[in-house]
Amino acid sequence: MNIKLIVVGKTNVAYVQQGLDDYMARLKHYIPFEMVVIPSLKNAATLSADELKEREGQLILKQTEKADMTVLLDEHGKEHTSVGFSEYLQRQLNSGIRTLAFVIGGAYGFSPEVYKAANGKISLSQMTFNHQMVRLFFTEQLYRAFTILNHEKYHNE
Repeated sequence: MNIKLIVVGKTNVAYVQQGLDDYMARLKHYIPFEMVVIPSLKNAATLSADELKEREGQLILKQTEKADMTVLLDEHGKEHTSVGFSEYLQRQLNSGIRTLAFVIGGAYGFSPEVYKAANGKISLSQMTFNHQMVRLFFTEQLYRAFTILNHEKYHNE
């Protein structure tokens, strides 16, 4: 299985990018992992929230295939503990899917078409986080999940 993280807009905060680079390098020890960055729309300030979600949604859907298991990181998704998330990942690994694609949307979330195409939703928290920080938090949680699955010393419980 491969894991793909699809994000809207580049990471422009140095310490976030440094953390992402660190956890992405660590993840490659366990599984093929890539982050796909969808460029920010050039005329975003002139678009309504719905227009922005629609255009970003079209770009997101171009990065997924029907055979992918596509999971949205969404405030209304299912919350997991770190151990629960590792168990969720294990079920996906056992399912035989080729690509597990997680998606972090833009500032206004996802278009109805993206929700319709998705196979599931996960929430990191009931709190709202900066979209760039979510990338780092989620990538760290992926790494944590793999260390839990491999019984390695990283997660303390």
